[in-house]
Amino acid sequence: MTTETHAEEPSKKEEELKPLFDAARRVLLAGIGVVALAQDEIEEFVTRMVERGEIAERDGKKLVREVVDKRKQYRQQAEEEITRRIEKALDRMNIPSKADLDALSEKITALSKKIDELKKTKA
Repeated sequence: MTTETHAEEPSKKEEELKPLFDAARRVLLAGIGVVALAQDEIEEFVTRMVERGEIAERDGKKLVREVVDKRKQYRQQAEEEITRRIEKALDRMNIPSKADLDALSEKITALSKKIDELKKTKA
């Protein structure tokens, strides 16, 4: 009976996390769409300015490059912040991280080897 309870627990946790991940996914997809749209708009705007002679083509390319670089920097910062917040939420819910699971896996492997060695010595 306890085995059934343990088998049900991960599905409950998955159900609890699903809204969090769905919301994060929607926010990220919306952000990607906004960024792509903004970059297109900026490139169009700069192209119009170059065509009107308001800025030199060289300056226009430089401006677009600066905007793209800033966008990359912002995206990286946003990814780091989202990762930090998700990890914090998972920690509050007492869900082990990948590093925790990897460490446990290493310990299990080491213990299994020791058990095998002990069996060989007794045999």
